[in-house]
Amino acid sequence: MISALAITYNEEQHIERFIKDLSFADEIIIVDSNSTDRTVTIAETLGAKVVVRDFDNFSSQKNFAISLATHDWIVFFDADEAVSPELAKEIQSKIGHNNANAYKAKRHIHFMGKRIKYSGFQNDAVVRAFRKGTGKYNGSLVHETLEVEGKVEMLKNALEHYTYSSFDTYNEKLTHYAKLQATMLYDKKSRPNLYHFFVRPFWRFFHQYFVKLGILDGKEGFILAYLSAFAVFKRYLFLWTMYRNIS
Repeated sequence: MISALAITYNEEQHIERFIKDLSFADEIIIVDSNSTDRTVTIAETLGAKVVVRDFDNFSSQKNFAISLATHDWIVFFDADEAVSPELAKEIQSKIGHNNANAYKAKRHIHFMGKRIKYSGFQNDAVVRAFRKGTGKYNGSLVHETLEVEGKVEMLKNALEHYTYSSFDTYNEKLTHYAKLQATMLYDKKSRPNLYHFFVRPFWRFFHQYFVKLGILDGKEGFILAYLSAFAVFKRYLFLWTMYRNIS
């Protein structure tokens, strides 16, 4: 028996396809962070159980979702990930039939309609199915990781990830993350300086475009590196603004 989980915020564009992809699960539970679009309405219409919870951080939001699962196995995908019928069948055939506690899938990143093969995403793989009671999310406000006890096995079928479907959606997502990271730095009493505004963004671009071979992804690789560098700049701009507003 499988519980399919997800956390959402304004995923109107993806939620219908996402829930249909998870039709192989015995229950679908969505923890929503007060979406302002039709995410909740669409999900409930399609039969998913939706629980609205104020967002504090990704780890606690996902762990709360895990606490709602009623079945022995959990699949936890992002709403902008597409689960193919082949991947769904493989997950169903694998779980509970060997000594693995979790299953990891390779993830293909798509940006502006193109599959990104480099830019730091070459070896992207994530745990998306695990036995309840063996996995817990930990990490910072933004970069959460799933820690699993026991054996983790790699699946043959890959996962398609459409979080970077357009320039605007990716830029909005990075801006949202930059604000969260700025808040985290502010809570730690970190203060920005010229190094953060100039060196850090330049290094991010150089590292993603040249070291991580984003140059091989063509113009899309350049745009990804540029947006990532600009997000670093915005992180410290938001942080600087926080201090300025209290002076």
